[in-house]
Amino acid sequence: MALNSLQDLFQDQLADLYDAENQLVKALPKMAEAASSPRLQSAFREHLEQTKGHVERLQQVFEQLGSKAKGKTCQAMEGLIEEGSELMEEKADPSVLDAGLIAAAQKVEHYEMAGYGCLYTWAEQLGHGQAAQLLKQTLSEEEQTDKKLTQIAEGMVNLQAAGSGSAAR
Repeated sequence: MALNSLQDLFQDQLADLYDAENQLVKALPKMAEAASSPRLQSAFREHLEQTKGHVERLQQVFEQLGSKAKGKTCQAMEGLIEEGSELMEEKADPSVLDAGLIAAAQKVEHYEMAGYGCLYTWAEQLGHGQAAQLLKQTLSEEEQTDKKLTQIAEGMVNLQAAGSGSAAR
């Protein structure tokens, strides 16, 4: 696709984010399974359900634009998920792994927040008011997930990870 207008860029990045969200739907169950903290497992499962809703919202945006929902391979999300997968394959103390999973998940959230922020702004500028509202709703949910992950990390997981291995020293 030639990117000759902001509308072209909007649709291109919409397809990229659509693929990213679909990749995340497949990755989140693995992250929940790898986590040892029940609170973190729950957060990943909740975000999986939320992410399925994000995919549906993006489908609605495509419909509003008069096009079929179609993804474009999101290489950034592939890389972020690969990093998380490599982490899960490491021999790690469970609390240290949980801290790493939170870091991996927050990298994903920050990527998504950047993507949704741009799409929201462009939708507004292009006069796609309904699409903008859907994108803003998802952006807000991504921000809430990031905050929840920070609370889990700072309130429990990081403290446990900091204490692990200290007996071996």
